[in-house]
Amino acid sequence: MADPSLYTYPSPLEGYEDLQPLPDAKAEDGKSYVNPPAEKLSSSYETFTAPLDTGPKGGFDVHIYYFQQNDTQLKFARELWERVRREFPELQIYRFWEKPIGPHPVAMFEVNLFTPAQFGAFISWLVINRGPLSVLVHPNTVDPVTGESNEEERNHTQRATWMGERLPLDLSLFKRIAKAKAQEKAAAVPN
Repeated sequence: MADPSLYTYPSPLEGYEDLQPLPDAKAEDGKSYVNPPAEKLSSSYETFTAPLDTGPKGGFDVHIYYFQQNDTQLKFARELWERVRREFPELQIYRFWEKPIGPHPVAMFEVNLFTPAQFGAFISWLVINRGPLSVLVHPNTVDPVTGESNEEERNHTQRATWMGERLPLDLSLFKRIAKAKAQEKAAAVPN
């Protein structure tokens, strides 16, 4: 996991300053609080929050891992991959990898999510149906000015969510990519 102190975080109350204090009243269940009504539902129900990618890459990648030498997991993962393709054909579902690839330490397949509705439906379904497999859910963020992907390492670590056992990723890939981008940018600057 990335060191959270390496990053800065805007206040979660940004845009909610100078409001009346929240009530202390409890709801009928006696546990949850009564919240003041909002003028409208959060826009996060309809579109991903910036800087999540709303373009062709999608806001979230879901990597579903299996141990490729374990016949039981291999069979289950293949069946799950087929079920996902049949039940969620609108999602972007990638190749069933039979070996580790990229930063991923074991074999996996990937699913991309493009809307909050897809995220809510697929992730809740996967929590119940992932069986013995581990899952990495990570955001894809973009630079608000250039629209280019950014912060890949942070997205795979500090911003990531896991289901099942967390697996160690090979983060050196992201460091090599960042170094190559920096060198490319430096070479493009005229002397």
